[in-house]
Amino acid sequence: MDYYFTKTLATSFDEAIQRVTDALKTEGFGIISEINMHDKFKEKLGIDFKKYRILGACNPGYAYKAVQVEEKIGTMLPCNVIVIDKENGTTEVSAVNPIASMMAIHNPALEPVASEVTDKLRKVIDAL
Repeated sequence: MDYYFTKTLATSFDEAIQRVTDALKTEGFGIISEINMHDKFKEKLGIDFKKYRILGACNPGYAYKAVQVEEKIGTMLPCNVIVIDKENGTTEVSAVNPIASMMAIHNPALEPVASEVTDKLRKVIDAL
């Protein structure tokens, strides 16, 4: 089982960010964190790196359900979505597969939540 879902878009990096944000919103997610790896690698290591953004997506209702059944699940939240400039006129978008992530946690009560979030993130990627 892959630990992520992915899709390559024939669009600019900035357009991909907007499309991902809109698709996440449609499925009830908001962006609660954003890490610009291009800037961080430049700032901390002096390395020029392609545009690479990590979007921390959260659906509060599902996050609440997950924390109710598995208190330490916060170590795996939010759901990360990455946007990578492939530098050839395309942009790749990938989202974590929550079912694959949850395999590390042995709590059957978490399975329905992971399944629902997986379906929603798959819809986000498919909608791009």
